[in-house]
Amino acid sequence: MADDSAHKPKDLPHSPGPAGGWGSMKGIASIYGETWASPGALDSLRRLNKPKGVMCMSCAWPKPANYSAFEFCENGAKATLWELTKDRCTPEFFAADGHTLAELREWSDHELEKSGRLTHPMKYDAASDRYVPVDWDTAFAEIGSTLRDLPREDVVFYASGHAGLEASYLYALLARAYGNNNLPQSSNMCHETTSVGLTKVIGSPVGTVTFEDLAETECYFYFGQNPGTNSPRFLHNLKDLKDRGGKIVTFNPVIEQGLVSFVDPQNPLEMMTGKETIISDQYHQLKAGGDVAAILGLCKVVVEADDAAQAEDRRAVIDHEFIQQHTTGFEEFIAYCRDAQWSEIENASGLTESSLREAAQVYIESEKTIGVYGMGFTQHEHGALNIAMMVNLLLLKGNIGRPGTGCCPVRGHSNVQGQRTVGIAEKAHLVPMDKLKQLFDFDPPTKDGMHIVDAVQGLIEGKVRGFISLGGNLVRAVPDQKRMEEGWANQDLVVMVSTKLNRSHLYPGKTAYILPCLGRSEVDEQATGNQAVTSEDSFSMINGSVGHRPPASEHLKSELAIVTGIAKAALDPSPKLKWDEWTADYSLVRDLIEYTYPDDFHDFNQRMFQAGGFWRGNPARERVWKTDSGKAVITTPPQLTSLGFEDKPGRYRLMTLRSNDQFNTTVYGYSDRFRGIEGTRDVVLMNPDDIAEAGLSDGDMVTLVTDYDRDDVERQLSGLKLVAYKLPRGTIAGYYPECNVLVPISHHDEISKTPASKSIPVKVVAG
Repeated sequence: MADDSAHKPKDLPHSPGPAGGWGSMKGIASIYGETWASPGALDSLRRLNKPKGVMCMSCAWPKPANYSAFEFCENGAKATLWELTKDRCTPEFFAADGHTLAELREWSDHELEKSGRLTHPMKYDAASDRYVPVDWDTAFAEIGSTLRDLPREDVVFYASGHAGLEASYLYALLARAYGNNNLPQSSNMCHETTSVGLTKVIGSPVGTVTFEDLAETECYFYFGQNPGTNSPRFLHNLKDLKDRGGKIVTFNPVIEQGLVSFVDPQNPLEMMTGKETIISDQYHQLKAGGDVAAILGLCKVVVEADDAAQAEDRRAVIDHEFIQQHTTGFEEFIAYCRDAQWSEIENASGLTESSLREAAQVYIESEKTIGVYGMGFTQHEHGALNIAMMVNLLLLKGNIGRPGTGCCPVRGHSNVQGQRTVGIAEKAHLVPMDKLKQLFDFDPPTKDGMHIVDAVQGLIEGKVRGFISLGGNLVRAVPDQKRMEEGWANQDLVVMVSTKLNRSHLYPGKTAYILPCLGRSEVDEQATGNQAVTSEDSFSMINGSVGHRPPASEHLKSELAIVTGIAKAALDPSPKLKWDEWTADYSLVRDLIEYTYPDDFHDFNQRMFQAGGFWRGNPARERVWKTDSGKAVITTPPQLTSLGFEDKPGRYRLMTLRSNDQFNTTVYGYSDRFRGIEGTRDVVLMNPDDIAEAGLSDGDMVTLVTDYDRDDVERQLSGLKLVAYKLPRGTIAGYYPECNVLVPISHHDEISKTPASKSIPVKVVAG
């Protein structure tokens, strides 16, 4: 039977106060003090997310056309200050006593990044186990020579989601001119389930909402996303809805303070009085992986209400005209809803019938609803089924393609969506190869390349021999971390484009280079002057960004210049591949993007600094469904959970979390104030009743062991302190990326291959 505890968030443990407010100010101040950022960093914050300013290098939350004086959040401020630190990681750092790579592997992720901005191109010297300086021309020549000697299909071109559209377009061109489509990207690890799952049911790989929809909606149904930590600027939109009387219903195994209450740091009255806005009207702590059943329960109530309304000749609840004109699969699904048993829904979701009925009533009464979700929704073995179920719920009342409605996946990295848009994709059919052939006079490869899962498996098996990484910390970010470290170090060539030292640098291949790049806030001076770059946010808006700070070192190059430097060294000359001209003037690259993708990027150079960005369009928002049937697909679920495993005694569902003091693999500090965790990340959160049933106590030291039936690899993480926490029974939580060592590389969404990091089968062992 499901837990029948109250679903409204009150009397919560480990919740020291609302999101925003003075806690946010203190968080920014702590990072400012730790990085010793220059006074000019404050000017950078003033320019964030404004026309002809700097587009935030943190999350991909959109930039409003009507921007405020301070258009940044705590996370954006931390990312900016972290980039503009005064600390420098120079050649002398690598030469110092105690700084061999073997010794640096004992450092924490935080300590590595605290060494500061990388200042010189570096090459690994195996004899001394250190990086030593190398000049750019030599580095490019040696990298190019090695790439020429390697089999084309054995080299991977990875992108982290940060580089602008211009560098990304040329990076994809480099890979294809080299001879493969091995272009995995960070979305493979987070929102690839959205790209594949949404495309299957509505014909669009991205969300359908814009800022205008946020201003008109009456209700959010919110699944598996934490705005307080991962997209704090979204809190202003949530508060706006509550201020005008709207409703927010949240489903999340973990109570996230950003979805409980918020004090606006930009409101002097709220800051002085501490007046907070209650965000969630209902907060349902479902089991990890219980979303399918929870949404089925909501849909069952909607179908029942519609049946009753029609029987009594009242106004229908379901939008039957929309359903008939725009969808397929409706009759089979509503029959399934009618037959679904509440006992099964309760057991699979961890929620009661009464709580789901109360949530569904909010949906029924709302004329305009937006469905919001994050990685807590996508990172399951059947994450795409979660997305299909949310789309089912929205379609029942025509809540896609009307003002104030739609599907709103919240992306993480600042240009992760845009890189896919301009060609960083391993699937050949997603790229207009005919345009590339016409533009550049070569035959692009037509064979699909490696997804990140394929690349990691290739590294583990020794089949990947060369890896170029445009940003990122891949060794730390991917599943099966221990096996990944070994495979990564066995390559013939590893090239990492980076701003700071990270763990991936410490497992060098036979030949390894660190190529330091400019940060987005820094001046990118080329032959035609300071260059602008562009990025795409979660709402498919394109924005320009101009750096203004002096570079951290005179030896840095832009990401685009590094891409073209490698390209010139690795490829034969061609009159159509104008690497030097493109480096001198990025507007020429934008012209190429416009020609390659004319529907999305017409008048690109003229529109790039439009306030709020320019929208590249989305057919599903216009109710044009690019699916096989030409209609939106209503899906009948084949199962009631998004898990790929069964529950059994002693097996828990581990979900990974990010703290308030991190962004992706970057750890700014050890204060997760929203969860009351201070000074450590070596913890596992567990329901008190589960702790007692396991014969353990709050504060015990434990080891997590992966309980996976599909291989015999031993995976474990020791030295974790048990923390009694308000979680559903059977669900436990630990920090990412530390828990990546527990995730099998084959444990991923069945259609997108996104790692299932929000529902990992594990055992908890004392000691």
